[in-house]
Amino acid sequence: MEARGRTALYVCCVLFTLTDVSSEFIHVPSSIHHGIEGKSVLLSVETRFPLDDVEIQGTWSHTRPSGIRTTLVTFTKETTITDMMYRNHLHFREPNVSLLIRKVNQDDEGDYHLNLNIAFHNGTGLVIKEERTVHVTVDVPVSTPVIEKSPSYAVVEDKANVTWTCSVERGTRVVFQWLRDNVALGLSDRYLFSQDNSTLLISPVRKEDKGTYHCLASNAVSQERHSRAAELNVYYGPYNLEVNSDQGLRTGEVFTINPGELVFFDCLADSNPPNSYVWISKSRNATQVITEGPRLEVRSYRLAQAEEYLCRAFNNVTQKQNEAQFTLVVASLGTVLMSIYNRPLSEQKRPHRSGHEDATEDFGIYEFVSIPGKMESAQASCRSLAHLESVQDMHTTIYDVIRHVPETPSHSLLE
Repeated sequence: MEARGRTALYVCCVLFTLTDVSSEFIHVPSSIHHGIEGKSVLLSVETRFPLDDVEIQGTWSHTRPSGIRTTLVTFTKETTITDMMYRNHLHFREPNVSLLIRKVNQDDEGDYHLNLNIAFHNGTGLVIKEERTVHVTVDVPVSTPVIEKSPSYAVVEDKANVTWTCSVERGTRVVFQWLRDNVALGLSDRYLFSQDNSTLLISPVRKEDKGTYHCLASNAVSQERHSRAAELNVYYGPYNLEVNSDQGLRTGEVFTINPGELVFFDCLADSNPPNSYVWISKSRNATQVITEGPRLEVRSYRLAQAEEYLCRAFNNVTQKQNEAQFTLVVASLGTVLMSIYNRPLSEQKRPHRSGHEDATEDFGIYEFVSIPGKMESAQASCRSLAHLESVQDMHTTIYDVIRHVPETPSHSLLE
């Protein structure tokens, strides 16, 4: 009776010991495998028991994402039975019970279950059951992405939306990215990306959205692949309207030219498509369209006094316009040095004034003159010449002083 008690105690001790360390009988280095389509995946399992001292019986089975479960391999130490459908697709790796999947495809995704019974040759009839699950994903390399734009034609700023779509024929778990003029597009109040970034909505379209677009596609097993280039043409403007001339002297919005001179003015603005231009003359509160086109020709001998002109640019597609106004003055430049918005050089600043307190009084065009003879190196302003009425008696030439304060440009001279 005592011997039987010791034997039962021994068996119980062995059972408890084996149960406590059962996780050590087999080891799975990785429970997740990322396969590449067309490549092999090894579901490695390490055995940590002497095969000569045990009998084993086990199975490998596969559960697809749909939930369908299939037994792939049934095995013992002596025999291996593989499902006929997978005979050329699987290889059982004895003696460590690993499973090799050849040329995996997307049908091979899912969970792989190992069920193993280990019976020990110690006369106790002890059987240890081990179960492990390994998850397999299969990534398909990404094909060249294709980019599409809707609408396919050019759009008008602030009035239209544009939808970009990027797609691939092959590829799993694809990551998309968008570029404009080879610069990655970031977050914007006008950009709306789909969850996987494959779609980009621009609403509304603005001038700065024009350019060359690409999309990039990649995944865990593929480097970034570029789509072909696609252009976004945006109709916009006119913006930054300017009037320029290579002749005469310009001071702010005032152009000064010599008597008898033929002068050309160019009106330019940033616009797509190009603007149509109209030149308008304003005289004695009356306006008159004098010519069309980006260039204006003025013959100074026809001007009896300072005259105001206006260039109006109009975009026929956006239905927007912009204007620039300037004043044209005829005066003999010769040795005359013109300056605008400057204080007289001959006037000394008072100690208690900075020179800016009476800025409104300084507004206008000042003509500085050189007085021959005793005053060849001196300069006088229109303000400082006020008390030199006797200079004419000194046989000194003094030019007429031009005093003109341009009016604030109106939005439309035709109104």
